[in-house]
Amino acid sequence: MNERAALYLRVSTSEGKQTEENQRRELRKFAQEEGYELVGEYVDHESGRKGRNEREAFDQMFEAAESREFDVLVFWSLDRFSREGIRKTIAYLQQLDSLSVGFRSYTEPYLNTDDELVSHILLSVLSYFAEYEAKKISRRTKAGIERARDQGKQIGRPSKFDEHKDQIQQMIEEGASKAEMSRQTDLAWSTVDRYVGRIKSE
Repeated sequence: MNERAALYLRVSTSEGKQTEENQRRELRKFAQEEGYELVGEYVDHESGRKGRNEREAFDQMFEAAESREFDVLVFWSLDRFSREGIRKTIAYLQQLDSLSVGFRSYTEPYLNTDDELVSHILLSVLSYFAEYEAKKISRRTKAGIERARDQGKQIGRPSKFDEHKDQIQQMIEEGASKAEMSRQTDLAWSTVDRYVGRIKSE
């Protein structure tokens, strides 16, 4: 019995690189040449940066995969499948693999999981690159934070003290009591007392 195949097509009108009919014609021809039994087609007209919940056909395709309605998914290219970043894309491919659903890329012959050994090697290599990319992003983020700190920039949300400092400073100058400061700032009296102490010590 021939393997059952589903096609996933994605055309984003903002990209303007592919037409739906061009993808459909070529993918149908490819599936026929490979001897697949074509059992479904899923078409999105959304950005590949949108997640599963934001791409109706993509979500339907995964629901069908979970129900084992097809054995292999054929798509035009990896960036037609998803453009959410390498980690999320690999997670989708691993999810298909966990459902015993293979995948084929029309324009990327190496993305072929027909062979079980190749499938495991491919997913391992892709997972390695996903992990490597995540670590690289983390290093860049940390370096950016350290650079900003060295330049004296505030990282993250300002503290409550910083939020209320100017207001309390003004009330100190106006001779307001700590009880009045507490009422006007909605801060506890003990917090106002601590902030006043910090301001006066600066």
